[in-house]
Amino acid sequence: VTLRLLGEVDNESLTKGRDWILSRGSAAAIPQWGKIWLSVIGLYEWSGNNSIIPELWLVPHILPIHPGRFWCFCRLIYMPMSYLYGKKFVGPITPTILELRKELYSVPYHEVDWNKARDTCAKEDLRYPRSLLQNVIWTCLNKIVEPALNCWPVNKLRDKALKNLMKHMHYEDESTKYIGICPIDKALGMICCWIDDPNSDAFKLHLPRIYDYLWLAEDGMKAQVYDGCQSWEIAFIVQAYCSTDLVNEFAPTLRKAHEFIKRSQILEDHPDSEAYYRHRSKGSWTLSTADNGWSVSDCTAEALKALLLLSTISPNLVGEPMKGERLYDAVDCVLSFMNKDGTFSTYECKRTTSMLEIC
Repeated sequence: VTLRLLGEVDNESLTKGRDWILSRGSAAAIPQWGKIWLSVIGLYEWSGNNSIIPELWLVPHILPIHPGRFWCFCRLIYMPMSYLYGKKFVGPITPTILELRKELYSVPYHEVDWNKARDTCAKEDLRYPRSLLQNVIWTCLNKIVEPALNCWPVNKLRDKALKNLMKHMHYEDESTKYIGICPIDKALGMICCWIDDPNSDAFKLHLPRIYDYLWLAEDGMKAQVYDGCQSWEIAFIVQAYCSTDLVNEFAPTLRKAHEFIKRSQILEDHPDSEAYYRHRSKGSWTLSTADNGWSVSDCTAEALKALLLLSTISPNLVGEPMKGERLYDAVDCVLSFMNKDGTFSTYECKRTTSMLEIC
């Protein structure tokens, strides 16, 4: 689909790709995330998706099923997905899209059984079979909950839920300088901003930060799974250098690394963090840079260790040590990641019951 949208019409890769897709049950057998993307561009019907109801964000936060209690990556990826599902947004149906509808399915597009496609997944993509409980839950959502939510006057909740989701997505954009926590929520969130207002500042601010995820490798362009791991790797590099007798030889490098680590610390908590389900940020380090905004416990711990090692070396070689107050903030932040059972989490503490894993 990507190659066709980029203008390719006939080449060996397209032929092999199409043959593979059709032999695995056609595009109807694409996994859930793929179904979402194809629905957005008009190559799959929204009725063939399992319900990702945006109203779930309106249930009381005390309930273990509230998305604010889900792990951040799950929460932030399904946030724009639920917005797109709630909007049932479909892009322009161009001649290329009409051609792709013919190419991706073994039957005419209007004859595809979307109810069957909803639960169809190629065996190569089926990471784990759905349990009986999951089947019951999805059936109830698709057959009862979603139809009920679309009936008057209950359908008034959808507009409220979508506005609430957009507010949360704007917060995520602003607190990460439009980078997002990963390229998945970044791309989906950018589309949501465009749907909300194609001429918005939010959408325009998203565009230049696409490049944070792109990397030109020996065999072509790549999209990284994160916007980098600068803070994480530099902390380890510093620790490695400090474990040798080569500090004097690499002093200029260590001085630059020291400055980078000091500048990469997040100095304040994000405003209204609790209302948007964000963990403490003050004193932390991200995996990449301060712009990313997502504090990580182990990244903070390794950066702190690197700073303590550098503080034992002459400032003439590696620069002035970090102020004590900022080191204390880092310690406080690491301790804030401790769960009630004594374990430590990465991006945020445990927020819900492990019973959800049964689902």
